[in-house]
Amino acid sequence: MSDPGADGESDQTDPGADGESDQTDREYVDRAIALAEEAVEMGNTPFGALLVLDGEIVAEGHNETLTEDDLAAHPEMTLARWAGRELDPDERARCTMYASTEPCPMCATGIHYAGIGRVVFGVAGETLDALTGDVVTIPCDEVIRRADGDTEVEGPIAEAAAMELHESVYGDGA
Repeated sequence: MSDPGADGESDQTDPGADGESDQTDREYVDRAIALAEEAVEMGNTPFGALLVLDGEIVAEGHNETLTEDDLAAHPEMTLARWAGRELDPDERARCTMYASTEPCPMCATGIHYAGIGRVVFGVAGETLDALTGDVVTIPCDEVIRRADGDTEVEGPIAEAAAMELHESVYGDGA
C-alpha cells in the first residue's frame, strides 16, 4: 500500500480521538482523494477511502460502481465489508476510515454495522449535492446517531481539494 500524500491545508496538530493529529488526518484524507482520482482514471466516479489501524494503512479502495456494474461498490462499503471479514471487533473499533467524500447513508450504515470506530471525510455530501443535485443528503453522523452507534465522525476537513476533483468530473467544464 502507498504512503499518504502530505500537502494538507491544516497546520493543526491536536491529537484526534485515536491519537492521530489533525495534520495526519489531512494526509490520510489526501490519500483518499488520490484514490478517488484513480477511480476516475479507471472509468468510475470520484470516490476513494482507506482504513487505518494503529497508524498503519490496512486497506484502500476506490469507487467501482461503473466498472463492476455494482451499485453498492462504494469504497466505504467495500472497506466496511472487508473489515468485517478480516478484522476482529476490537481492531475494527480502533480503525479510522478516511474518505474523500462524506459516506452516503448506505455506507454509513455499513460502517456502523462493521463497528468502525471513527470516520474522517474530505467534503460534505451537501456540498457535493450543490454541484451534482443527486446526493442523498442525510449526514453520516446522523445515520450513526439514529442507529444508536458510537462511531466518531469528523469532517469536512479538505473541502477545496475534494471539490476540485468533483468539479473536474461533474462541473460545467467536465
